[in-house]
Amino acid sequence: MNRLKTSALVLTGALLMAACGNKEQKNNEEMNVNPAKEKVEIKEVEGRKNFSDKAVITPLPAIMIATWDEKGNPDVMMAAWGGQCGAKHITFELSKHKTTDNIRLKKAFTISFATKGDIVQSDYFGIVSGNDVPDKVAKAGFTITPSPNVDAPIVNEYKLTLECKAVTFEEDENGGARVVGEIVNMSADESILDEEGNVDLAKLQPVIFDSSKNEYRVVGEKVGTAWGSGKAIQ
Repeated sequence: MNRLKTSALVLTGALLMAACGNKEQKNNEEMNVNPAKEKVEIKEVEGRKNFSDKAVITPLPAIMIATWDEKGNPDVMMAAWGGQCGAKHITFELSKHKTTDNIRLKKAFTISFATKGDIVQSDYFGIVSGNDVPDKVAKAGFTITPSPNVDAPIVNEYKLTLECKAVTFEEDENGGARVVGEIVNMSADESILDEEGNVDLAKLQPVIFDSSKNEYRVVGEKVGTAWGSGKAIQ
């Protein structure tokens, strides 16, 4: 009798699990809408010029990603689709590039920032592939020091550098990847520090990418204090 009860309970449980599974699958199919395939009718916002899905996200830092290739050659690439995504993490998305291959290989990279003083070299790194010009770092007149913390190069001419290890590398079907890096160390040249030893953006003069006009713009003047200016309304 106990064996029959046990068999009945197992069978009942299996049927319930199957039913729940079918229901969950049906719900997922109903809710899992692919935004890329769903046709959306765009309605204009009155009183404004409307651009449909052409987005301008600002600011976009002009980040300089430095890596080693399989032969130990340094490579630097400018990327704009990225930014800080946590206290110790930075993220960016790449299509198929030599940099993408290098990060897949080494699981590490350094991040620096294009500035007003090096915009010619930084833009060059964005328009020339290391696959075509393996010595492009030297051709730009820049020099390299191996990072002591991760398997990646530090570009000496960039005065602020983050040394990162790749903790997420999500590849797509076209050879690109969405990367998340954990910041292991940040180093800065003393010439960009203020009297208290903090990084001074006014001295660094980093640039942002203006996607509306395909231009670079220098980060501007101080206009307020974080967690302070808003107190005037309190």
